[in-house]
Amino acid sequence: MDRIHIEKLEVFARHGVCREENSLGQKFLISADLFKDLHEAGKTDELTATVHYGKVCEFITKIASENTYKLIEKLAEEIANKVLIKFDVDRVKIRVDKPWAPMLLHVDTVFVEVERGWHTAYIAIGSNLGERENIIGDAISKIDSFQEIRVKAVSDIIETKPYGVTDQPDFLNGCIEIKTLLRPSELLAELLLIEASFGRERKVRWGPRTLDLDILFYDDQCILSKDLVVPHPDMMNRLFVLEPLNQIAPYFVHPVTGEPVYALLEKLKNKTPEGVSK
Repeated sequence: MDRIHIEKLEVFARHGVCREENSLGQKFLISADLFKDLHEAGKTDELTATVHYGKVCEFITKIASENTYKLIEKLAEEIANKVLIKFDVDRVKIRVDKPWAPMLLHVDTVFVEVERGWHTAYIAIGSNLGERENIIGDAISKIDSFQEIRVKAVSDIIETKPYGVTDQPDFLNGCIEIKTLLRPSELLAELLLIEASFGRERKVRWGPRTLDLDILFYDDQCILSKDLVVPHPDMMNRLFVLEPLNQIAPYFVHPVTGEPVYALLEKLKNKTPEGVSK
């Protein structure tokens, strides 16, 4: 990946655990790597095809000088996330040097370096209670309203029969592709809050719900924890997941089976006339 490198931008700021550091301030040196495909900029010689590093430097200076944090870890994290949100870059590496760190030892500098970037996730969305279509539309808008999330694609919304517990109203189902700065557990927490905001109650497994949001894929990661399993463990048995997912990500490869989504869909359709795994 191409990169733009900013080396040791000097900023006077007030970060530190000691009270004197917060009141008197000191010099910090901030370096940044901005990862972005620069081919178009190299071909066209147009500023709009790249990232204006002067504006990035001004932005970093503003963040560092107008805030006070105890830890340079916090400063590095804030700079990384805010630069990713503000500028069109895929990934950043931020280094914060503290050359005047208060210690009774000789040291040239102390620094913290973090690397952060956008992740791709696919979310299944469904509803079979209330104004289903409005709920799904409003939920997608709410997801897209987070600074750390960008909705990149939305499938058609399809009506399907209930799965598991069949004695309940029909569902509307769809899938969305998002870019996010949130880690999987953070993304799950936000999705659960959104479900709750629409009155989701978890009383019966596979029972009726106003809103259901499931993480299907998160990059090509395999996650197995108490609260989250990714890829979604039952997605390969669900036409109502694979059909809309196939619309927006037919060639996304399942990191466990090694099969693309379109192949998983065809396999499920061929299992039974109804396309439901036995």
